[in-house]
Amino acid sequence: MARVVHEQIEIDRCEGCQGIWFDLLEMDRLRTVEGAEAIDTGDPSIGRNLNEEDRIDCPVCGTRMIRMVDAAQPHIWYEACSSCHGVFLDAGEFTDIKKRDVFDLFRGWMAKARR
Repeated sequence: MARVVHEQIEIDRCEGCQGIWFDLLEMDRLRTVEGAEAIDTGDPSIGRNLNEEDRIDCPVCGTRMIRMVDAAQPHIWYEACSSCHGVFLDAGEFTDIKKRDVFDLFRGWMAKARR
């Protein structure tokens, strides 16, 4: 993981898949910061392909992470740690979360269920 700092908030980016690891509350804090989507430099098509991965261990504490769906944008699937409360977003997902718009309503209707 490579350390990335934006507005004095340090996150970690996977050097392989370019996914982003947020420690407790970092994602919530960065969601409100204008321009924070600049930290999401990965290819969204690679991130979408990784949605099928369902056995992911937390990079911080090693606990098996829980598969989650963003309530406001159900096409966004991510992983969360029930132990240290960190969150992992695949490449492109943080940008998508930041740019919520009317198209997300339609994507929500068409999103397939996560298993």
